[in-house]
Amino acid sequence: MTEHVTQPEVSQALDRLWKRFLPQIEERVAALEAAGWALAASGLTDDQRDGAQAAAHKLAGVLGTFGLTKGTILAREAEMLCLGDADPASAAQLADIVAQLRALIKGRA
Repeated sequence: MTEHVTQPEVSQALDRLWKRFLPQIEERVAALEAAGWALAASGLTDDQRDGAQAAAHKLAGVLGTFGLTKGTILAREAEMLCLGDADPASAAQLADIVAQLRALIKGRA
């Protein structure tokens, strides 16, 4: 016999998962913010660049899972910025992306 899962049950399960993964999501946004500061100050080290790229990549996936498509797009933009040349414009863009991601995450919480 097959059990049917209702939409409210799916929503409740996603809410529980969101609460469980929110600290990791916030850590990844903080990693992007730190990369932006480093980028503005003197440029990213290879380790910082790798960490920021990994954080952005993981954010892109997880935010999409929770229906935050705009967050996925922003995280992908951040990932591309971390791949590019270090310049003040990139640092400002990354700071803007971080602010938008924080607003999206706050709105979901």
